[in-house]
Amino acid sequence: MALIMHAARGNTDVYKTLIAAEYVGVEVKMNENFRPGMSNKSPEFLKMNPTGTFPVLETPDGPVFEGNAIARYVARGSPLFGSSLIEYGQIEQWIEFSSSTLDANFRRLLKPRIGYGPQIESAEEVYIYNVKRGLVALNKHLASHSFLVGDSMTLADIITTCNLLLGFWLLLPKSFTCEYPNVERYFWKMIDQPNFSKITGEVKQVDASIPYALANKPRVAEAPMPRALKHPHLRMC
Repeated sequence: MALIMHAARGNTDVYKTLIAAEYVGVEVKMNENFRPGMSNKSPEFLKMNPTGTFPVLETPDGPVFEGNAIARYVARGSPLFGSSLIEYGQIEQWIEFSSSTLDANFRRLLKPRIGYGPQIESAEEVYIYNVKRGLVALNKHLASHSFLVGDSMTLADIITTCNLLLGFWLLLPKSFTCEYPNVERYFWKMIDQPNFSKITGEVKQVDASIPYALANKPRVAEAPMPRALKHPHLRMC
């Protein structure tokens, strides 16, 4: 049985696994019949993941859900986990850091912008502070490192780059990221790697953050999303 990814194709959590699969030579097939909001509510899907969120990877040994966990499963036993115990620990460290400090706060900033809740200025200030704190730390580390751990690509680089992708694509214009030149250099270096660009396609940095078009008017689930907000990376599940 092949590895089958159940998810919408334009999803940065899916990218983590597909990019890792390119590096380790594992074939992952997309479920082309997957429909967000429909497929993930079916009894068959809920048996694989009772939370109903995607992505889910169907494997010969059973299902795995949550983006980072799926990427770890695909990369298991490969050089993407480093060459020593300390490198393995540092890889996990950067995965946890970029997921909790960057990705989680990017998603919190995005939700009210695409109609999943009201704008709360005091909360947004906290999220932006957390993002800046994370970028300062990452920028400092990358001042003397080409890769996050060791001298070659690891799962930490793949997941961290995908975690940065939402920010660069939808929230952080050049006027913001220019304060973190080492992060900029690192991000574009990673995105330009063939195994990345094959999966992500062309990446363009946002000119300005998505406005709060629906900030105080939560989107009804059945209502169509405004054309201006139809972007392949606006997947919140």
